Amino acid sequence: SLGSVGVDSVDVAAATAKGIPVTNCPDTFIEEVADHCLMLLLGCHRDVTGQDQLVRDGRWREGRTPLLAMPRLMGLTLGLIAFGHVARAVAKRAKPFGLIIKAYDPFIEELVMIEHGVLPATLDEVMGCDFVSMHAPATPEAQAMIKEAHFRKMKKTAFFLNVGRGATVDEPALISALQEGLMAGAGLDVLVQEPPRQDNPL
Repeated sequence: SLGSVGVDSVDVAAATAKGIPVTNCPDTFIEEVADHCLMLLLGCHRDVTGQDQLVRDGRWREGRTPLLAMPRLMGLTLGLIAFGHVARAVAKRAKPFGLIIKAYDPFIEELVMIEHGVLPATLDEVMGCDFVSMHAPATPEAQAMIKEAHFRKMKKTAFFLNVGRGATVDEPALISALQEGLMAGAGLDVLVQEPPRQDNPL
């Protein structure tokens, strides 16, 4: 039995072949991961790490100009890739901030999204949001599903968030997109290799 939602850390087919049942905990950490996603969203939006460094370096005045240039969070768009338990909990938390929320999930009925106050959207429409949050499970179909072409649809002012699985994103393409300035930044809770190699630019 796995103390997690995902079962991708186990070779389920091999276990099944040996008659070993594999179970998971589908309700584990839903609320905590959603909290973490909102923390990453707010931290990216307000450049918490950059502003913190300026304060620590005694460069207080330098922080004022970028802060004044930041758009108001209310009215910006949040795009969710997949609309499972965590994404729904993220939407619930994001709505009071005034974010307009869109979701792409070909396996979820649009009426379910609408009932949660979320607008059904295509993947391209989600990639065009001010915040793009990845929530797809690590299924074989979702391996590296977000590629360079998807990152090129993002706004240069947008942020990419991932609290799902690192393997759902083409990591070299994400690194290139960040280096090329295709987006403003990324808030990542997961990577393809954890812990990452020391030479991983992320």
